[in-house]
Amino acid sequence: MIDLKLLREEPDAVRRSQLSRGEDPALVDALLSADTARRAAISAADSLRAEQKTASKSVGKASPEERPALLARAKDLAEQVKAAEADQAAAEAAFTAAHLALSNVIIDGVPAGGEDDYAVLEVVGEPPALADPKDHLELGESLGLIDMQRGAKVSGSRFYFLTGRGALLQLGLLQLALRVAVENGFIPMIPPVLVRPEVMSGTGFLGAHADEVYRLEADDLYLVGTSEVPLAGYHSGEILDLADGPLRYAGWSSCFRREAGSYGKDTRGIIRVHQFDKVEGFVYCRPEEAEDEHQRLLGWQREMLAQIEVPYRVIDVAAGDLGSSAARKYDCEAWVPTQATYRELTSTSNCTTFQARRLATRYRDANGKPQTAATLNGTLGTTRWLVSILENHQQPDGSVRVPAALVPFVGTEILQPAG
Repeated sequence: MIDLKLLREEPDAVRRSQLSRGEDPALVDALLSADTARRAAISAADSLRAEQKTASKSVGKASPEERPALLARAKDLAEQVKAAEADQAAAEAAFTAAHLALSNVIIDGVPAGGEDDYAVLEVVGEPPALADPKDHLELGESLGLIDMQRGAKVSGSRFYFLTGRGALLQLGLLQLALRVAVENGFIPMIPPVLVRPEVMSGTGFLGAHADEVYRLEADDLYLVGTSEVPLAGYHSGEILDLADGPLRYAGWSSCFRREAGSYGKDTRGIIRVHQFDKVEGFVYCRPEEAEDEHQRLLGWQREMLAQIEVPYRVIDVAAGDLGSSAARKYDCEAWVPTQATYRELTSTSNCTTFQARRLATRYRDANGKPQTAATLNGTLGTTRWLVSILENHQQPDGSVRVPAALVPFVGTEILQPAG
């Protein structure tokens, strides 16, 4: 949820954010109206309750002659209070719905527009000179690393087995990510991957992209698409101690996405799949620390990409492609030789106070007063990285060089074709 103080004091800033996202600015006015109506309903109900209390007290002090009229008045006021409380509940519900409908307010400087309107901030490394590159699936199958056919037999399309050194490659990548995280002050976590509706909603994943989420209707639980979700819920309803700086967690989990609407797009291989593993960094901090913490998360992602030795670029994602919770997002996109383009490997989002306000996560300021915390998240390693590793490090003979940082986990410097 956005900050109501900002809404009331700078509604034009919220309208500009909506326009930059390509979303309806009229939602701002709807929330302002709902806020006014809610406050009026609360005031009316409070006033009637006070009047009813006074009337009730007067009945006890009244003479026998005065008492019937006062009792009738008290009864009438009780009916009015009941009606006013119903109006208040309706106004509160309308206000909450209007509040939830607004996306986070973007940070100044975020490019306006949609998916193709990003700004390139930096390009790192040179794409390899490959005469006739093989794609990651052809390489993965010939090297005995990926088995899509049996994945589909067991679970359906877009499922797969990582086999042999393919499994070791992923496990090594995620262990490396966790090591980098711990060295930089993150607490390692293995969270649950099933969460309650209020946690999924609190992180903003049940809005426009709710069709991406798997739901277990019999249990009213959701499978997470990222450990950002359970880590955001970890401190819900709590007041944190941030006196010594941000709290940083690194969650290792399996992730699940329906990939609804993406049929025909990246259906080959493991770029868009229904299940994958990931190490996700998640940070709680004071709002004034969030932008610096965002740069730190991007720095740790750069460190990981340097470890796997792939060329990449950093983009400032446009407002319309942020998702509802993020106020700014940076993606690191690695070069994919067979597609001759850059594809996303990492995202890091500054969600400011949007998620924490929904989940009632606060901290105490210097005066001891509770304030809403800020949250951030960022990928530190995931299954999709195998695509870039295999394609960028392939050799003319069909083998693949293992990045030096992963050799201890995989057990070899070169992945050779099977047989």
